[in-house]
Amino acid sequence: MESLLHDFINNEDVYLPTLIASGIVLIVMIKAVTGMIGRIANERTRREIAAYIAEGSMTPEQGERLLNSGKRRGCN
Repeated sequence: MESLLHDFINNEDVYLPTLIASGIVLIVMIKAVTGMIGRIANERTRREIAAYIAEGSMTPEQGERLLNSGKRRGCN
């Protein structure tokens, strides 16, 4: 096993492309998890605002303004 690992590390024809591919996979995974966390936070915020509106401590217009304030302008 040790010689196999040693041969793999010393063989640039295999090592470098594997290292690059691993880096790309890692970056894609990090971006996916980051996006998922952002969507979860956005949904939690929407639910909290809906709860405030339901209990009467916020008007629907105030809730709509809050939800629209976080949107980027020019994005659909």
